[in-house]
Amino acid sequence: MTAYQIQGPARLCARSGRELKPGEKFFSVLLETAGELARQDYAADAWPGPPEGAIAWWCGRIPAAGQPQRPVINDEWLVDCFSHLTDATEPGKRNFRYVVALLLMRRKRLKFEDVRKRDGEEYLLLRDARTRAVHEVLDPRLNEAEITTVQDEVFRVLGWN
Repeated sequence: MTAYQIQGPARLCARSGRELKPGEKFFSVLLETAGELARQDYAADAWPGPPEGAIAWWCGRIPAAGQPQRPVINDEWLVDCFSHLTDATEPGKRNFRYVVALLLMRRKRLKFEDVRKRDGEEYLLLRDARTRAVHEVLDPRLNEAEITTVQDEVFRVLGWN
């Protein structure tokens, strides 16, 4: 598996550089920069809106000190991220897309239809429960430990851990 790093919540505003305070609303954006996925966080009053080329964006609130942040799963964010990575060829991005697809299947947004074999590789055919569109997802043949590693990366990007 290809290693890649995506910054988790920075708690610093990317525009002003100031620290985000407990209880403060913030916006985050996932971008592709120089072939890598990168996260940027913004204070609500400094949020310029999603930049061109954003893979996905979402808002949240900085948890109070000592209070665990309760994860909120935003299916639309996951679908946007999944769709944006459709043509990715880099192994890390393909792995990321595969794990997002698994999360969307767990959430019943994507439904398994079939498996196709092409050029020695397997592709999952998944139907979007809302749009009915069928998506083809390369199965990178990750073992359980690799799936957990990539899933942890997805959760870290979202600020869920």
